[in-house]
Amino acid sequence: MAVPTFDKLFNPVLDAIRALGGSGSNTEIDEKVAELLKLSDSDINRIHKGNRTQLSYRIAWAKNYLKRYGLVDNSTRGIWSLTNAGKETGSVNEAEVKAAVRALSNSTSVEEEVEEGKDPSSEISTWQEKLLEQIKSLSPGAFERLAQRILREAGFIQVEVTGKSGDGGIDGTGIIRLGGFLSFHIIFQCKRYQGSVSAQQVRDFRGAMVGRADKGLFITTGTFTRDAKKEAVRDGAPPIDLIDGELLVEKMKELELGVKIKTQEAVEVDKDWFKNF
Repeated sequence: MAVPTFDKLFNPVLDAIRALGGSGSNTEIDEKVAELLKLSDSDINRIHKGNRTQLSYRIAWAKNYLKRYGLVDNSTRGIWSLTNAGKETGSVNEAEVKAAVRALSNSTSVEEEVEEGKDPSSEISTWQEKLLEQIKSLSPGAFERLAQRILREAGFIQVEVTGKSGDGGIDGTGIIRLGGFLSFHIIFQCKRYQGSVSAQQVRDFRGAMVGRADKGLFITTGTFTRDAKKEAVRDGAPPIDLIDGELLVEKMKELELGVKIKTQEAVEVDKDWFKNF
């Protein structure tokens, strides 16, 4: 089936978050919705604009409306969860949700907003998009050096960029040490990409890393197809960790690389938050 309109995704989004245990990341929710609706790879990977798929874009609108309606909420790290009202709601009437939200916000219809290409996400998504576009503007060599810096800041040692062509897609190597005792040699590949990395590209990378490292790390500014994700964790094959554009910019924020955190907020314990569990 084709990707449903945003309003027809209200209930699938609620079902997806519920199936994920009451909370989930944007990527987890997108994948679970696709699974529940039995969407094809072509539907899942259809691009809406830039690096964003049509499915992700419409789900973002659905979450936006469900949040305004009081059924879901999201944290600063992009994790969406059911509110108490959301947990008590089995399904919603799409027309009622749209009418209620438009009345609350006194806005135009979402159909007009979608036509105008407005971003349904919060301010977080705005900086994410800007950072991702900045990364995409780098040369291939600069992107490899950026990956090297990120890995070093994340605790990897002896991180080297090979700078070689025709090496099976291997762009660099490094070592991650766990607990000061265990060390794992990794090989990484960097791909500035607008679309989705395929399962075949993951297989090609694995073929190049076999016998040369304990783990593989595939970093892209794009996304990974559903089959690519399955291939990365296929039983009996050396594991490959996947870093897509969304995870890449979140890691850069966490490490404060290429971003400036403008505000420092006081922290206090929110006792009401724990009532959701």
